[in-house]
Amino acid sequence: MLKLAIAGAGGRMGQTLTRLVHAHEGCEVVGGLEPAGSPHLGKDQGVLAGIGEIGVTVSDDPLSVLAKADGLIDFTVPAASVRLSEIAAQARIVHVIGTTGFSETDEDAIKAASRHARIVKSGNMSLGVNLLAALVKQVAAALDESFDIEVLEMHHRHKVDAPSGTALLLGQAAAEGRGINLVQHSVRTRDGHTGAREEGDIGFATLRGGSVVGDHSVILAGPSERITLTHHAESREIFANGAIKAALWAFDKKPGLYSMADVLGINA
Repeated sequence: MLKLAIAGAGGRMGQTLTRLVHAHEGCEVVGGLEPAGSPHLGKDQGVLAGIGEIGVTVSDDPLSVLAKADGLIDFTVPAASVRLSEIAAQARIVHVIGTTGFSETDEDAIKAASRHARIVKSGNMSLGVNLLAALVKQVAAALDESFDIEVLEMHHRHKVDAPSGTALLLGQAAAEGRGINLVQHSVRTRDGHTGAREEGDIGFATLRGGSVVGDHSVILAGPSERITLTHHAESREIFANGAIKAALWAFDKKPGLYSMADVLGINA
């Protein structure tokens, strides 16, 4: 049994993870984390998740929680994930990171922690999205710059970062397929008199509203034809199931920074 702790145990993703880890034959919930001052502290994690008491109390002490865990699944915020990656490195455990919105400094800190922890980090833990990214890379490589690439995403009204981590994951896949640097060719906003579109750029468009779990499309628009590759997320369970798969996969691996493409065996 893989002993897993869950960061952000009181949130929507944390509750979903608690339910699915508890139901998984190969895993066991051994801890839940919330920040100091959270109203969920001291409560039974199973009760929070709607499955009844499981004898695991939500804590704000990551050192004590991770000391008894084989792995941590973390869909929180960048500052918390960076700190948890450092503690995961000390504990020599698996750290699955589904958090998005990291700065370059944050990325460097997580990479440093991966010298001792097995870290699986992805802008999206869905198996389907990661297969889509592999397809986007392949299609972008097959088409020349006469095909313009645009990434369109929509999420629920409460999402705080834009473009989404998934949109950036797909944009990076397209850039790798084209053999270009995404940072140098990324267009995040268009407003006013912008002039004509630059050939080779990868554009991003962001929509927010309602309770949309996550919709992503990569549009490749060429002369007289258009290709659209799309993924619709209908439940947060797809991200939780992917994260659990990643934790199980990483358990016997060497320390390092891995992606869901590694987990799926499609990292070309």
